[in-house]
Amino acid sequence: MLPHPTLDQLHRLGLLGMAKALEELHNTREAEALGFDERLAILVEREAAWRDTKRTQARLRRAKLRQHAAVEDVDYRTPRGLDRALFQKLAGGQWIAERHNLLITGPCGVGKSWLACALAHKACRDNRSTLYARLPRLLEDLALARADGRYPRLLKSLARVELLVLDDWGLAPLAAEQRRDLLEVIDDRHDRASTLVTSQLPVDRWHDMIGDPTLADAILDRLVHNAHRIALVGDSLRRRRTAKSPALPSES
Repeated sequence: MLPHPTLDQLHRLGLLGMAKALEELHNTREAEALGFDERLAILVEREAAWRDTKRTQARLRRAKLRQHAAVEDVDYRTPRGLDRALFQKLAGGQWIAERHNLLITGPCGVGKSWLACALAHKACRDNRSTLYARLPRLLEDLALARADGRYPRLLKSLARVELLVLDDWGLAPLAAEQRRDLLEVIDDRHDRASTLVTSQLPVDRWHDMIGDPTLADAILDRLVHNAHRIALVGDSLRRRRTAKSPALPSES
């Protein structure tokens, strides 16, 4: 007989994974052969797994990733200069624990944003706070926040994130105010959290893109000195797959 009062109590306590497991045990004949300790272990394990899933889902919602990507789905077959051993090491997340940065560069369409989102997705699964932002949009948000008084609060929230993904770095030269905003973001995170940057520009052209030599030196010194690098090459994966077959993997 299904213990409805027990299930109701588990639901009131928020032990939904345990409640679901208890229902399944009562509907499984094999469960009758299990001892008390074995049944309890199953219930606790299911509750822990349920909480891990809910926590990951919440982190993914807050991360606002641009693409649904996973490190397990990375395409290593297409020639684009992606070092498999390096990427798999980065997927382990030790560089985030050590508060290092990562710079992914390469031409349009070679999968920079997808790879960044895959690493960010893995960081969420590893219980790390993560946020994705296109740099042009983030700079607009910072300008609006300055105007309506949210600027300090927004900077504080950006500084707390364990992994901040700045996509589309260097699409256009920066204005004076944008340079200062970018320095604030990078300085707040320097040696405290990890920043992942994707850009079509090679790193040696970032100084000119930022513009002001003094601010460029300050930004790049904080961002580049402890950064891992992935420099991709080759043709656009989107064009390549359009020309061949729509059934190929969706990374781009």
